[in-house]
Amino acid sequence: MSRIDQVLARIDSNLDDSLNRLFDFLKIKSISADPDFQEDCEAAANWLARELTEVGIAASVRRTDGHPMVVGHRKTGKPGPHVLFYGHYDVQPVDPLELWDTDPFEPRIVTREDGSKVIVARGSADDKGQLMTFVEAARAYMEIAGDLPLDITVLFEGEEESGSPSLEPFLIENKDELSCDLALVCDTNMWDEDTPAIAVMLRGLVGEEITVKAASRDLHSGYYGSAATNPNHVIAKIIADIRDENGTITLDGFYDGVIDMPQDVTRMWDTLGMTAEKFLGEIGLAVPGGEKDRTLLEQIWTRPTAEVNGMWGGYQGAGSKTVIPAEAHAKFTFRLVGDQDPQKIQASFRDYVRSKTPQDCSVEFSSHGANPALRLDFDMPALAQGKKALQDEWGVEAALIGMGGSIPVVGDFKTMLGMDSLLIGFGLADDQIHSPNEKYNLKCFHKGIRSWARVLDELAQG
Repeated sequence: MSRIDQVLARIDSNLDDSLNRLFDFLKIKSISADPDFQEDCEAAANWLARELTEVGIAASVRRTDGHPMVVGHRKTGKPGPHVLFYGHYDVQPVDPLELWDTDPFEPRIVTREDGSKVIVARGSADDKGQLMTFVEAARAYMEIAGDLPLDITVLFEGEEESGSPSLEPFLIENKDELSCDLALVCDTNMWDEDTPAIAVMLRGLVGEEITVKAASRDLHSGYYGSAATNPNHVIAKIIADIRDENGTITLDGFYDGVIDMPQDVTRMWDTLGMTAEKFLGEIGLAVPGGEKDRTLLEQIWTRPTAEVNGMWGGYQGAGSKTVIPAEAHAKFTFRLVGDQDPQKIQASFRDYVRSKTPQDCSVEFSSHGANPALRLDFDMPALAQGKKALQDEWGVEAALIGMGGSIPVVGDFKTMLGMDSLLIGFGLADDQIHSPNEKYNLKCFHKGIRSWARVLDELAQG
């Protein structure tokens, strides 16, 4: 029996013990956003440091201005990349508590009607269960081989669910210690319950808020109507003209840096069976609202967006008030892809808004962030190794997927530590993360452990 087969057999025989350790971890109420749970966050950090050290990854709790970090190292001296595994031990608040079937911090196994089993508890999928798939894979490897197959650094944070305020200064302060060849991040989903996935694209974000001011005060719409500019009309025009009839965004230079996907990738996406009916049907929609000449998966993964997140101005109370407001407001977000430059997008948007603002009106801008998109090199050796490991475990080719949202730590690893990230997760879309009755499929936990053992083994091949 090969070494990896022995490791996988140990993972299988250790599953009950692995579950018991996960349950102990899930019982800790590490809610980072609520100061009342400060001691629980400390307890979770200490618990992880003990577990990692027991596994053979020498770990310590590192103080920050907020919740502590946990950092561990295992130096093997073996050839191959030095990898950093990242996860977070904090969880979301449990409100509304009355919608939970049982205590959110008393984990339990539930057998569903189809016979599948799920772990129900706050943090089971986001991110304690995912985090522990890696820890348990490392444990089994150490028990069989006496060492890990390559050098590993572990970083667990306790503020991901509350904006990670301590992460950036911690990365800067500990850059030399934490810089590795590759980051491994397990905070993402599979394509479906039988198909693993690697996220290869994360969209960037530009957030802007505008205030258009017209008259010096609110006006009577009968006395001043038509003669006085209504800032609501100005805002409406700005919003209406930002996309044309095809859904194409009209800002100058907006598509500079947008990259079309390789044909082999788009062909693979065609085999995934995603349709507008499947994706939009559950939310009561049927027709994609983006660029009409692009597929659904292109719209949500590889094409940039322009969305209006809020708009207001004038009277909004009950009944009618015949008023022309003095000012109106709108919030916009642009999701970026490829090599789009966030600063250029911001400047182009502001120029566009000014061009739509009448001469006797003024506009004010507030920025809500400007971050670039991230993507993996499709020829990156670690990507091919990750795909092979997942296919060996799941029996099907891993889907290379995009993510419409962002994982800020991945950008921080790239810009601050100079390393790419391999994003492999075993969550599912129906895990109800951040919601009552959060769950994590037992199959995903078990095969997630096996998958990480295979990934480490493949990466060690160099």
